Amino acid sequence: MATKYTLTRLNPELHAAYKECLAIARSHYENFPVASIMLPKHLRRSVAAIYAFARTADDIADEGDICREARLELMTKFETSLYDIQYGKPPTEPLFIALKHTIECFNLPIQLFYDLLTAFRQDILKNRYRNFTEVKDYCHYSANPIGRLLLHLAGQASRENLQLSDNICTGLQLINFIQDFDVDCEGRNRCYLPIDELEQYHVNIDDICKRNATENYRALVNKNIQRAREIYAQGAALGQNLPGFFGVEIRFIIACGHKILEKLAIREDIFQRPILTKKDMFMIFLKTICKKRYKEYSFCIENTVVKKI
Repeated sequence: MATKYTLTRLNPELHAAYKECLAIARSHYENFPVASIMLPKHLRRSVAAIYAFARTADDIADEGDICREARLELMTKFETSLYDIQYGKPPTEPLFIALKHTIECFNLPIQLFYDLLTAFRQDILKNRYRNFTEVKDYCHYSANPIGRLLLHLAGQASRENLQLSDNICTGLQLINFIQDFDVDCEGRNRCYLPIDELEQYHVNIDDICKRNATENYRALVNKNIQRAREIYAQGAALGQNLPGFFGVEIRFIIACGHKILEKLAIREDIFQRPILTKKDMFMIFLKTICKKRYKEYSFCIENTVVKKI
């Protein structure tokens, strides 16, 4: 796909479109930074465009009281705007104006955006998962494309990095599920706990909706925390592979995930959703920066040649 725009000089329409995407990114609470000031401006606004796309599609699948058929119709309309970008029809909505610019400037694989829509459409159509294989397959579409798109933005989409990113993103998605098992069950009649594990632990979905913290439910949640931790750990090396401020951003996100896992494991109320406070974020950021500088310092010391006089 040929690049039609520059990254640095935006016309008023593009400037306004990206501004709207940044507003969407800043209006939702997340357990990790989205388009933070650590990134260069051109990356920050492109990350915001990707986030705005995913968030808007997610809201179509989840928010409001409209019926399934209406949600599917809205999702199809949303997907049509992506087709327009792919086949050269100029978009009119700010989100897609910004997204088109980002896709063309960075030559992003458009299939990854379709993958995200596959997951959100699945949220409309499917509310039970037979086993963890099905849950992990959902993560392949709902979470992994985001990490892959970020790596393509930064020019770091090596085969190794993409695999590591998949583990981090799947881990983050599992963490998000664990935080909201009761909310999803009660509010959306959707359960990401596999049916075979519910049966194995003798846990009833009605008990989850009623927030009945049985010992069996606690054991099942702890199993899911441990599994998320193991998958997450398989991608931890990603942060050290990435250079510059982008690497700092990814290491910070990874550290935030670790902190949420810690809070999930020690919470007394199994239905309490852990939140990273500003103090948590500040301390995580300091540790991220200091750890990187310490490693760089150690590397320099280890590679210093001492000459005998």
